[in-house]
Amino acid sequence: MSSVLIRNARLVNEGREFEGDLLVDHGRIVKIAASIEGENAVTEIDAKGQLLLPGMIDDQVHFRDPGAPDKGSFYTESRAAVAGGITSFMDMPNTRPATLTLAALADKKRRAAISSVANYGFHFGVSNDNLDTVAALDPCSVAGVKVFMGASTGNMLVDDPRILERLFAEVPTILLAHCEHTPSIQANERNLQELFGEAIPAAAHPLIRNAEACFHSSSMAVDLARRHGTRLHVLHLSTARELALFEDKPLAEKRITAEVCLHHLLFDDRDYTSLGNLIKCNPAIKTQADRDALRQALVGNRLDVIGSDHAPHTWAEKQLPYRHACPWCNTPSPRCWSWWPINFCRSPPWWKKPAIESLTCSPFPIAVTCVKAIGPTWC
Repeated sequence: MSSVLIRNARLVNEGREFEGDLLVDHGRIVKIAASIEGENAVTEIDAKGQLLLPGMIDDQVHFRDPGAPDKGSFYTESRAAVAGGITSFMDMPNTRPATLTLAALADKKRRAAISSVANYGFHFGVSNDNLDTVAALDPCSVAGVKVFMGASTGNMLVDDPRILERLFAEVPTILLAHCEHTPSIQANERNLQELFGEAIPAAAHPLIRNAEACFHSSSMAVDLARRHGTRLHVLHLSTARELALFEDKPLAEKRITAEVCLHHLLFDDRDYTSLGNLIKCNPAIKTQADRDALRQALVGNRLDVIGSDHAPHTWAEKQLPYRHACPWCNTPSPRCWSWWPINFCRSPPWWKKPAIESLTCSPFPIAVTCVKAIGPTWC
């Protein structure tokens, strides 16, 4: 790529919004200034009246490579991400096979190196059987380590208290936690089955995977992290009650951070009536009060990251009866990611700053060691 000079754009970066110019040379941003003169750029673009946003980081995606690349491979999903303004993604370990070994991690890196057009990193998985491997990980080889403290998909539930204690004490890098209390979920589902049999409606999902199940697990994770000094990142908060577990202070001062996902900001339990299993996801989309509390928490510093939790499924899988329908929102790519720049332009001023910071300032300082290309990227 030759040089490109973008003039008169409205740039949003590092807490500031200002009019200026941006120079790209051979695919790298080399200069940002109020006015750039004396550069013989091959291409010059007048962006007056348009926003120029930093390339966004998605800390949680579930691409289906390996295992089911027909649903979403590194080739297809990285291109969808870039089309929506995401220039870096971090892929979760519950693929087939799960990323529980160094060999599986190396295979993913090989696949992404061949196919991905975006920067990438990988989270390593934890099971009840691979803690020695996790404890010996080179922190520079992974974006983070993912633990399922509640059963979701991929048979990676870690429910042995002794394993959890060791994990929080010995994990060598940032620990990401999916927090739902499985015994509570199972009891709730049995109660609903007594009422509905096999015909449980999608609207029952937040009653089965309810706020209590989330808080029980999240509070346990936060307690473990505080006792062991673990660098913890709790994924996809879905309830107002959980917000009290996290501190309202700048990211740089935290050891425990939290993510919120697109679907928990957009939908609430009234939407099951029209969308049914299309918004079935784990943890469940809950009440309007929960949704509004999550939105408000972004204005402060209790929530640190917005992720997509993008996990492609087929339309047929989402049309199955509730108990068999795949548990992830099925927002089509790249619409899943392009929602952000589109709605940023329509957002009130109080929303813009936290939205951009939550999408472009990653709490994963180690992640850049795993990506294909290092350097500033903008969309």
